[in-house]
Amino acid sequence: MGPDPKVSTDSKWRKSPADLIELFTSVLPDGPAIEKRQMFGYPCAFVNGNMFTGLHQEALIVRLDENDRSRLIAQAGAEQFEPMPGRPMKEYVALPQAVLEDREKLLEIISSARDFAASLPPKVKKPRKKKTTRPR
Repeated sequence: MGPDPKVSTDSKWRKSPADLIELFTSVLPDGPAIEKRQMFGYPCAFVNGNMFTGLHQEALIVRLDENDRSRLIAQAGAEQFEPMPGRPMKEYVALPQAVLEDREKLLEIISSARDFAASLPPKVKKPRKKKTTRPR
């Protein structure tokens, strides 16, 4: 049995497999509020500045409210997402292979994740700090 794809014990993260990237791209919703961009080198999707889904190594992760997270962990075998040992991301779960293979269920979960993130206050981009030069 290989390493757990949801937890990285290596200091260097692995790229996501091409077939997972293809699946991820195919299930992302479209819309004016949806933004697709990279985070730590992995494709992710945001609504109003809040991330709702993304990839990390071999895992597809989603951000869900507490009820949906608990139900998904109990019924589908999802796991709390932990990009580094001891550093869980409390609102995120990594989906099990069975969910990735059930397109209808996956689309339903992605939709729930988008709806949850859309219900959060929009993120406001912070202005970049001006570089100040110190006198020598």
